[in-house]
Amino acid sequence: MTELTARDIAGYIDHTLLAPNASREQIVQICEEAKKYEFKSVCVNPLWVSTVARELEDSEVLTCSVIGFPLGASATDTKVFETKHAVADGANEIDMVIDIAAALRGDRDALVNEIFAIAQAAHEGGAILKVIIETCLLTDEAKVLACEAAKAAGADFVKTSTGFSTGGATVEDVALMRKTVGEDLGVKASGGVRSVETARAMIAAGATRLGSSSGVAILEGEQSGSSY
Repeated sequence: MTELTARDIAGYIDHTLLAPNASREQIVQICEEAKKYEFKSVCVNPLWVSTVARELEDSEVLTCSVIGFPLGASATDTKVFETKHAVADGANEIDMVIDIAAALRGDRDALVNEIFAIAQAAHEGGAILKVIIETCLLTDEAKVLACEAAKAAGADFVKTSTGFSTGGATVEDVALMRKTVGEDLGVKASGGVRSVETARAMIAAGATRLGSSSGVAILEGEQSGSSY
């Protein structure tokens, strides 16, 4: 198999800025970068969705928003409201954080019910749903349970991490998630993807999307010091 070039990798990247102190100027800048490098999407907090949607209006780059972020500890109704609001503001993709405690206690029904409600809200608005399971906080058993629940609930992707907890994506977790969901769902590796080498490793393990604030550095083959 031919090795992916940095330019090939661009179409996998959700160009991300989720810092709570992000300015409008920084948000506009990442939109310009995403258009220049032809990233897949720009991923931001809900506050910035309408701004990003406007900035990307005449491009192929998608608008992505996070929901229940970064803890996943909001009530399901709150996450559904957030999702509907983000989609109305122009989000094409929704990255939600699961009820992590439910995964740890093995409550599959709670996970399915929550994810289903949010998937329905996203899909009704024409958006896709990525489910963040926060792998660094889960056992392998809980990771499998969460991925199975996401698949059963009609999600479109499973995603490793928020980038705001104790760790990010690993090749092992991406491979486990891909094995669990099969070829029906996408797998997004997020958190710690800062170089072209890491990006290639995640894709080889089964990732079909990469979340990173280091997209420009990845394409230029550089190493970034960013925490996400």
